[in-house]
Amino acid sequence: MASISFRHLTKHYGSGAQTVPVIHGVSAEVNDGEFVVIVGPSGCGKSTLLRMVAGLETISGGEIAIGARVVNQLEPPERDIAMVFQNYALYPHFNVFENMAYGLRIRKLPEAEVKARVEKAAATLELTPLLQRKPRQLSGGQRQRVAMGRAIVRQPQVFLFDEPLSNLDAKLRAQTRIEIQKLHRELGITSLFVTHDQVEAMTLAQRMIVMNAGRMEQFGTPEEVYARPATTFVASFMGSPPMNLLQHAPGARSGCTMGIRPEHIDLASEGWALRVETVEMLGAERLIHTRLGDEALIIRTHEDQGAPAVGSTVFAKPREDRLHWFDGQTGVRL
Repeated sequence: MASISFRHLTKHYGSGAQTVPVIHGVSAEVNDGEFVVIVGPSGCGKSTLLRMVAGLETISGGEIAIGARVVNQLEPPERDIAMVFQNYALYPHFNVFENMAYGLRIRKLPEAEVKARVEKAAATLELTPLLQRKPRQLSGGQRQRVAMGRAIVRQPQVFLFDEPLSNLDAKLRAQTRIEIQKLHRELGITSLFVTHDQVEAMTLAQRMIVMNAGRMEQFGTPEEVYARPATTFVASFMGSPPMNLLQHAPGARSGCTMGIRPEHIDLASEGWALRVETVEMLGAERLIHTRLGDEALIIRTHEDQGAPAVGSTVFAKPREDRLHWFDGQTGVRL
């Protein structure tokens, strides 16, 4: 196992007037054995960052270190990493055992060791009964477990996951998240996991890197990112539904943006007068979409509070101790 260091990391394509920068000076320290999620919207640079760690993208500036080694000039096989991709990338003509064993056989490990490693990984991932099946005989979740097993048998210093759950349905995604958490607890291998799904990020990460337009907006635990977002981008991206961001709320400071999470606004007999536009029924919760003047505002309530009629006016009060303040120009937390 090993730590991972990003030191003023940059990436651009092209040269001269045609240069297109995509990663802008990212610096971060991932601890040995830590599970870090890189999260952000499509096109923010998260997969590019991961591929730079893997050696699949060249580095334009700065350094990447895995353990004590700077790996900028090392080829992917020399970096002692294993990668799990979105599309599984299994050999269709091999069975599960052969898919998991192939990389070890290429490295010319003794067959007894190959067998021992594959059987151990298969037991960990509950794949033992499936070892003789071909990929076409497996479900999507089982194929993804085979892909993870192929990475595990490598016994690398670092695991890299590039949106590995994107092809699974909602139920399988939830199940596989639990399996990945269990796997990390058992193996303790340093892991980088890329996703655009903030729910995946919040549930999997020990710490997370929130990316936006090639820049790292925040690096912290899920609790820190949710409770104290560093910027309005983080506040609006992390959380479902996102934080309400208001420029013209009563009591707002001049030149500032006020932030308040939907669950931190209480319906009341007086306070902000809000026009109800729609109500989402989510089992035990209600999301009340309202309008405060010209600004949209979402309130999260519980089922026992009932639901106001669409088109009606309700009153609400934000919890003063849960207000967030951001610079109105830069979006940076004050």
